[in-house]
Amino acid sequence: MEAEQAAAANTAAGQPAADAKPRREKIVVDTPDFSDYSGILIVVEQRASEAKKVSWQLLGEGRKLAQKMDTELMALVIGSDVGELAQEAIYRGADKVYLCDSEELRDYRTRPYSRICLHVIATVKPEIVLMGATYVGRDLAGAIATHLPTGLTADCTQLDVDENRLLLASRPAFSEKMLATIMCKQYKPQMATARSGVFLALPRDQSRTGEIIPVPAQMSADEIVTQVLKFLEQTEHVNLEDAEIIVAGGRGLGGPEPFALLQDLADALGGVVGASRAAVDAGWIGHDHQVGQTGSTVRPKLYFAIGISGAVQHVVGMQNSDVIVAINRDPDAPIFKVANFGIVGDLFAIVPAITKAVKERRQLPFAAKPAAMEAVAATSG
Repeated sequence: MEAEQAAAANTAAGQPAADAKPRREKIVVDTPDFSDYSGILIVVEQRASEAKKVSWQLLGEGRKLAQKMDTELMALVIGSDVGELAQEAIYRGADKVYLCDSEELRDYRTRPYSRICLHVIATVKPEIVLMGATYVGRDLAGAIATHLPTGLTADCTQLDVDENRLLLASRPAFSEKMLATIMCKQYKPQMATARSGVFLALPRDQSRTGEIIPVPAQMSADEIVTQVLKFLEQTEHVNLEDAEIIVAGGRGLGGPEPFALLQDLADALGGVVGASRAAVDAGWIGHDHQVGQTGSTVRPKLYFAIGISGAVQHVVGMQNSDVIVAINRDPDAPIFKVANFGIVGDLFAIVPAITKAVKERRQLPFAAKPAAMEAVAATSG
């Protein structure tokens, strides 16, 4: 009893009791002042002085965001002999272009490129920084965000801004079943990478004028540890993102052999073969052919959806195609809701007929390939 009275007396006097737990001090972290940050910066990705399509697409989307925020749209071009790309960025929507043109920057390497980006961001202080969700873009964005007091939303399929100038970066989540919108409320710049083929590039306008500002390289050649000896082109890789015509197949093909029919049609049209996730998961064709949220997001001039039911996961990846032609035996297949033209029937009769008509129109010799004939025979039997 005396001990309890003593503890109470100590507590009342402002002295902690012997068995009392020490209080945790509340740590308050002051948010830096970002009031002088303004503008949107697009990092233009290039290889061999040729820009990736996603860069022009982001300039198109960036133009919309800049108008909504009443701010300027800027671009950053890094490389060697890329002066023409800086001017092209202005034609594609940029108000101002920062250009770092140096021989040691001919090939992409993380450290020299990230140093330049960090220098420009520290100097220009943009509110938003965007780049493509490519192999290079993902690597570069991650390296930059690591050195900045900010976050990074990767692989976005939707971009917007709210009334408080916050970037609303949306990306697939929960096994691609919904979109998660992510915001960075307290720090700048707000950073995101975006998929190719999702946004629409603006028409090239040579009447546009803008300012090109030279930026010095931040590392000399002898400071760069890594060296690029040569590039080995992966000739068998399918480039869906840049394809203007895609002939895609799904579960309705019934197996891997019928993809020979699609390849025959794609060859006649000068296109490439795509596939749904179901066909890829079944092992009928490689993952580099997959169109959809977990594959490539595409925007071709012509898209054939053959034997594809039209699951949301697939539709999101191809719904922005200029013309969509769906071929399916089921008249109620969801794919017909997004198609410009729909054909209900047996794809094993329809696809060869289309191929023959295309070759006759283009005056190409028509002779069904053995693999394609075997696929039709196997399925018909």
